[in-house]
Amino acid sequence: MTPDEAATARKSALIYLVISFGAALVFLLATLVTGKDYTPVARVGGAAWVFLLTMIITMPLVIPAMKKRERNGRT
Repeated sequence: MTPDEAATARKSALIYLVISFGAALVFLLATLVTGKDYTPVARVGGAAWVFLLTMIITMPLVIPAMKKRERNGRT
């Protein structure tokens, strides 16, 4: 892997990790704001599940987009 490819991979990872963490945080905040009596295990488990599913969805979308962006000369 060339240094440019490694940099693109790191940028891609940062992007989909931030998106996934943000989605999990939104889920966690939604469980707190609704006022329902969810257990802490349900809240954290749900947030972890949302994080995992969002990672699965965003990885194959972000990586090619970043590669295309780098290939076109944009950072």
